[in-house]
Amino acid sequence: MAVLLGAGVAQAVDKPIVGDATAGAAKAATCGACHGADGNPAMSQYPKLAGQGEAYTARQVELMKSGKRQNAVMMGFIANMSTQDMHDIGAFYATKTSLPGVADTKLVERGQALYRGGNADTHTPACMACHGPDGRGNPGAVYPQLGGQYADYTSAKLKAFRDGQGFSDDEHGKIMTAVAKPLTDADIAALASYIEGLHAAAAKTAEVAK
Repeated sequence: MAVLLGAGVAQAVDKPIVGDATAGAAKAATCGACHGADGNPAMSQYPKLAGQGEAYTARQVELMKSGKRQNAVMMGFIANMSTQDMHDIGAFYATKTSLPGVADTKLVERGQALYRGGNADTHTPACMACHGPDGRGNPGAVYPQLGGQYADYTSAKLKAFRDGQGFSDDEHGKIMTAVAKPLTDADIAALASYIEGLHAAAAKTAEVAK
């Protein structure tokens, strides 16, 4: 904890918690059963954590532990985690690389149009405005990485957001419930598929082609 002096009064300021990836490797051992040893799970109902920003991962675990984000399966694993544990695990997964997925070629055109341009008719913003053109997210603003995420997982979450079931009542959760509200099932299928096939190399190719 740092102490700042201002107007003759000492003020205590908490230092930001920084994760230790080495410590996180051991702490994440039990996470591997569902999310894969390197953050790339074998089954598509579980999210890929590899490459995800430390702050985002830690924040989501914190929300689950507090009950603000409902996830009964996770509670048994995180009930005794400290905030430092959360950041250590987040730091560990941030060092890993998300394995690229493959998009359905029949859905690419529609998915790309929504991801990159949104839909003016329904006032739906472009996904890349927050999550980046290559799906890497924005760690500083705590917007998650999406590129390469399983379509099954993304589709389920977008439908939940559309139905008003946000991750939590925090600012980002409210943003997504509003963004997803106009999406049709076809929109969600196209977006989820496109996102699974989205990675840095694909994004660069798309930009060059313009």
